[in-house]
Amino acid sequence: MPFNALFDALDLNNDGELSRSELHDAAQSLGWYWQEAPVLAVFDLLTIDNPISKKTFTDYMTRILEDPLGPYGKVLLNSRYFSSAAAGEKNDLGSNHNRWKTHAIGKSRQALKLKPKTYHDRVSLLEHIAGAEVARKYRNLLKNLNNPQPQISVDDAALLIIDPQHSFTNGTWMRSIGLQAEFEVKPIRSAFENCALFLHENYHRIETMFTRCPFPPGSYDWDESINGLIDDTQFYFIKPGNSVLFPPTNGFRNWVEYLIKQGKKILVMGGCTLNSCIRVSSIETQKYFKGHQLQVIVDLNLSGARTSNFISTSMFDGLSAVEAAVREMIDAGVCVVQSIKWQ
Repeated sequence: MPFNALFDALDLNNDGELSRSELHDAAQSLGWYWQEAPVLAVFDLLTIDNPISKKTFTDYMTRILEDPLGPYGKVLLNSRYFSSAAAGEKNDLGSNHNRWKTHAIGKSRQALKLKPKTYHDRVSLLEHIAGAEVARKYRNLLKNLNNPQPQISVDDAALLIIDPQHSFTNGTWMRSIGLQAEFEVKPIRSAFENCALFLHENYHRIETMFTRCPFPPGSYDWDESINGLIDDTQFYFIKPGNSVLFPPTNGFRNWVEYLIKQGKKILVMGGCTLNSCIRVSSIETQKYFKGHQLQVIVDLNLSGARTSNFISTSMFDGLSAVEAAVREMIDAGVCVVQSIKWQ
């Protein structure tokens, strides 16, 4: 379909501009799925603040077509972060982001009055859904951590929540698992709910960012547990694979460099999933910023994985995929903790 015609199909109200809500509504009505998911992700990011015109849309699509990285190439440099930098506002992301957090926490308190006041206990959950032996081994894993609950100052650290999206708990990714889907995603749901409780209490005071993995319409949305907590204009990093460092144009490196310049020494990670995206992203980030004295910490309380990944298997020499991932992260210099006491 020619780019002009595609724009007309997406421009539901025919006003010559494509808004974020129009993009999602039209994508669903057009039956967009996996093939169109990268384009949906990119234009969701590019329309966060304002609608885009037909000329801008066709220009972006032309760049995507010509770029070796396609939608993950230089077109992402038109996102808020890079366009602000080009306008002479480099490193202003942090101050703007703090304003977003204050606004988001203010509008969401009413909706969260009934939320539990304590975090979900992973050991108890595993015992309930997978049995006492699985819970015992995970408890032993927690006991063997060098520093299971460190104290960290909010002035020294930032938080990255990886892919807290509907797809993993009720959408496309979950449905791809098959008949065992409900069983498999319970620890991920628990982790997202812990993230929601944490955001409810701390989103206004801790530098927090997110990643999103490209998924079809509907599944790309934030998970229901945190949807009301995150402001509509929240910036995020597109992460099509396991590593947050790809694509290099997604803004993650720039954000971490900004954190380091602001004197932050710690980057905490949580989200989904522990033995894939969190494992790869934490290890590669620790390695990439090795010369900057940045410490990456993985908070297990905020991190989820499929239930079967907590079960021991011969594939990992008798370990579970989760325990093997924890060992790999620790060996790479990542600090893995049960939870963090923020001060």
